[in-house]
Amino acid sequence: MTGGRETGRRRPSVLLVQADQFRWDCLGAAGHPDVSTPHLDQLAADGVRYTEAFCPLPVCTPSRYSLLTGLYPHQHGGWTNHCTLPPATWTFPRALRQAGYRTAAVGKMHFTPAYLDVGYARMTLAEQHGSGRWEDDYHRELREAGLAPVADLTDQEEWARASAPAAYWRDFGAGRSDLPEEWHSTTWIAERALAELERWDEAGGNLLHVSFIKPHHPFDPPAPWDERYDPAALTVLPGWTDAIPPADLPHQRHAYFPYETLTEAALRRVMAGYYATITQLDHHVGRMLRLLRERGLYQDTLVVFTSDHGEYLGFHHLLLKNGPMYDPLVRVPLLVKYPAGRGPGTGPSGDLVSLTDVAPTIASVCGVPSPAWLPGLDLTGPGPARDVVFAENRTFGRHELMARSRTHKLLLYGDVPADGSGHEAPDALFDLVADPHELDNRLADPAGAEAAARLRSALARWAMFDTPVPTYLDEEAPRVDAPNVPPPVPARRAAHRAYFQAAVARSVAATAVQRREPEEPPA
Repeated sequence: MTGGRETGRRRPSVLLVQADQFRWDCLGAAGHPDVSTPHLDQLAADGVRYTEAFCPLPVCTPSRYSLLTGLYPHQHGGWTNHCTLPPATWTFPRALRQAGYRTAAVGKMHFTPAYLDVGYARMTLAEQHGSGRWEDDYHRELREAGLAPVADLTDQEEWARASAPAAYWRDFGAGRSDLPEEWHSTTWIAERALAELERWDEAGGNLLHVSFIKPHHPFDPPAPWDERYDPAALTVLPGWTDAIPPADLPHQRHAYFPYETLTEAALRRVMAGYYATITQLDHHVGRMLRLLRERGLYQDTLVVFTSDHGEYLGFHHLLLKNGPMYDPLVRVPLLVKYPAGRGPGTGPSGDLVSLTDVAPTIASVCGVPSPAWLPGLDLTGPGPARDVVFAENRTFGRHELMARSRTHKLLLYGDVPADGSGHEAPDALFDLVADPHELDNRLADPAGAEAAARLRSALARWAMFDTPVPTYLDEEAPRVDAPNVPPPVPARRAAHRAYFQAAVARSVAATAVQRREPEEPPA
């Protein structure tokens, strides 16, 4: 190889497709009883489906930074959804761009600043929460079209949730989107991703990162996708309990919804909306893969599909992602279709893998060096497989840790902060063979002592030489230099935000009028 280019062969291209809050098991290829994902299933058949893949921290931005860097959050400093990658941090997009790749990103990145330069020459953004919503391409185009995603704003913005209608709370954010399909974020992102794929050089050397907002809440598929699933016909997934187990109650201090009203009927409505957004997403992934095939690029393209974290979806009577690092939350789908002759073959793999492995694997396939000190593994290499996979989180001021083998999981919650702001939760050990739903804490059981000691030792080795770095934030960090990137002018952001606030207020007023209108007398 010379300068990262392989002689005599077309340089591989990379299509990285990322979903948000996508459970690892919500794929037909994973044996799901209800959800339809034919295009992702075909991708799995063409490549490797890693059945034991985990995110390093089950929150959007920290997990995304780990995907880009091959580092854990305690190394890159991205602990929250409002943080910045430190300058000069190695990322695979920057490494590929320096090696001559044409790099672009479309969709939700969740960076601060929104157009943070991590190596993408072009970024076309559709954000959902935080300041990025007031900067991105998607919401600028919505405003120009006189539209507003009221259902999404109601779910995501505290000022809008305060006036949410009763139906929002009854259905836990599930319902039809108020946007036509062509303006729904999934379709909007897909259309711009297809435009980028049309621009790909047939000689190879292309990188496109497509990141969908969905199936992240609110669970609001547009018509006609919202009629795809009948709630009454769906199978409630294993791990559902009629109430939150007592051991989980200390974690629900900041619950997004009031769980005392979460009935099985309400859960089914959530599932129907969640699955519909997945099937809509799958449809558009199929369009991208079909375009690559039509252009004769599919065989030489590394295609990766994954998510930043999972979703409880009723597990332990919970929804969304706020709580313990149970498998439905921390386990993610990971499908990798390697270029012809450059990967480990096809079929399911039970290796324990982490999203930190994506960056060194992409670099390796593309013939671009990555730092030797990255903790992430090159999944194409013959190196030793993991015995334990790790994850971490920071909640209530504590550094929470997970160590998981194929048979056991250890969760450590650290000390309660001195100011008393946290709720004490017991450390836990689960025997995943006997107790796959993580309901029976065996940490005090002498029979689990050996497994607990082994996982504690693994955690100590994992973090032995690392002092967790504090959250790094730089609102003025270097941004992508491109015509679509707006200047960081506070007045422009304020005007943009005011437009969407007014749209929500009009919707609230219209709903109130509808409630006051008398019903038609019976005929």
